[in-house]
Amino acid sequence: MLQAIKAFALLGGEWVLYILIGLSVWGLAVIVDRFLQFHRRSKDAQRLGEKVPALLAKGDFGQVLKLVANASSPEGVILKAGLENLSMDREALEQILESRRIQEKLSLEKNLLVLGTLGNNAPFIGLFGTVLGIIKAFNDLAIAGTSGPTIVMRGVSEALVATAMGLLIAIPAVASYNYFQGQIKISLANADRLSRLLLAYASKKRR
Repeated sequence: MLQAIKAFALLGGEWVLYILIGLSVWGLAVIVDRFLQFHRRSKDAQRLGEKVPALLAKGDFGQVLKLVANASSPEGVILKAGLENLSMDREALEQILESRRIQEKLSLEKNLLVLGTLGNNAPFIGLFGTVLGIIKAFNDLAIAGTSGPTIVMRGVSEALVATAMGLLIAIPAVASYNYFQGQIKISLANADRLSRLLLAYASKKRR
């Protein structure tokens, strides 16, 4: 068992770089996908935020329903669920809006766990590759004897690339994760605002 561990340690950290490259591609794909989704939804949310409050104040629920018919933003989807169930009492309507809000939150958070995991663990994976590279470099020095300092320096230099690669993956992942979480909070806050307006004007209409 001990010999197997030693043999594994002496493989070096080059194979870790391939793992990091794969993780970087995965993280970049998630960032691009989430950015496009949030950008598309933000345009729809802006449109609704400008028009819906005035229409609700007028009691024109039919026109609001037309606006949100093909909505892609959480604000629109949540409003649509409420407008389709206006005949229910206030408590039931609140439950429907809350249920749809939870569903939209889960949709917005899709794949963000990947970015959070990469941000937390990529530096450690890179450090692992560096440690393996340094172990191999010193083993090469032991084999080469007094003529091997150059071999060690080259090996250590190559090993540190893994740590740099891990940080290069983690920093954008953490920044993107925090950005998207902020956008989710803003989107859900706007959805809550419009939902409260809907509940208020729906109650007024029943009187």
